[in-house]
Amino acid sequence: MKYKTTGTCSQEISIELKNGVIDSVSFVGGCNGNLQGISALVKGMDAREAINRLRGIRCGMKPTSCPDQLARALEQMLASE
Repeated sequence: MKYKTTGTCSQEISIELKNGVIDSVSFVGGCNGNLQGISALVKGMDAREAINRLRGIRCGMKPTSCPDQLARALEQMLASE
């Protein structure tokens, strides 16, 4: 699934889930090193656990962040299953 982000430096997140587990995540734009780290950390994690950990994280004064956008994308994916 491709998810268009809002309110962040990254523009898009590509996510693959297998049976509710995150198989891969990649970001377009944003802070490359940090986003590679987030992608590596959530690989193999249950999507619901990732949502619980990442939802609500803010970037500076912004009301969202790349991790929060990832959580929102995962919520959308789980809701459409």
